[in-house]
Amino acid sequence: MRKLKVGAAQIECVPGDIAQNLALHVDMIEQAKQQHVHLLVFPELSLTDYLSEPDVSRLARSVDANEVQVLCAATRGTAVSFGLIEQADDGRVYNSQVLLVNGRIQHVHRKLNLPTYGNLKEGYFYVKGAEFTLTSLCDDWQLATLICADSWSPGLPWLAALKGANLLVQPIASARGAVGGDFDNPGGWDLNLRYTCMTYGVAAVMANHCGRRDNLDFWGGSCILDANAKVLACAGEGSELITAELDVLQIADARLHLPTVRDSDPAFMHSQLTAIVTR
Repeated sequence: MRKLKVGAAQIECVPGDIAQNLALHVDMIEQAKQQHVHLLVFPELSLTDYLSEPDVSRLARSVDANEVQVLCAATRGTAVSFGLIEQADDGRVYNSQVLLVNGRIQHVHRKLNLPTYGNLKEGYFYVKGAEFTLTSLCDDWQLATLICADSWSPGLPWLAALKGANLLVQPIASARGAVGGDFDNPGGWDLNLRYTCMTYGVAAVMANHCGRRDNLDFWGGSCILDANAKVLACAGEGSELITAELDVLQIADARLHLPTVRDSDPAFMHSQLTAIVTR
């Protein structure tokens, strides 16, 4: 499929209320289906809301939980990426993003970069993911998922591009003041997304939360970018579904004119990193 219609589901979640958030998901999925969206992306931890100190014993769910089955049924005929606190078989708890395609689980990404700076405490509650894999959608599209702070780890977007990703799924939970100091969250994300898309010739779907919860002020701003870093659609600060059409040929053209991935030298980087690690 050369062209892919994608959407970002910017929703105002209810903290810790999985039933209410599940209803928000189902409603947004139906709206996306009516607009013939092929891939819909929800924010990070969308099923529970982003909680600075989550009650993981109450909120964690396995990927075969009833709530996930409800979403599977709702996604027949489309693809949906949503976030949950994942309870693994070994009892470990992860910040995960699940990709459902046509009624079944196709891919699970466990967050790799767990922030413990500013007002962020994820490293105290979740286990770090142990692998980074891509998944295919509609033959031509190779998807890599980067959950929020994953996008700020310099090696991960580069690795995604080297692995062959042409579309980044980027669910986030960005609130004003979360990092602290003079850091500008909305401005920082604009720079980060544009740099990544332009440098590596990838399209991106970023989905953020919206609304204020206690000390968290989620600024929204969900957006869809092409491989030249052009913003194709951008949300405001409230609940909203945004959509745009991506073209795999446009991505190939962007990489032809700025062949960063082609000219990368991972063998050289490996030798340099090995020298640093064994120093």
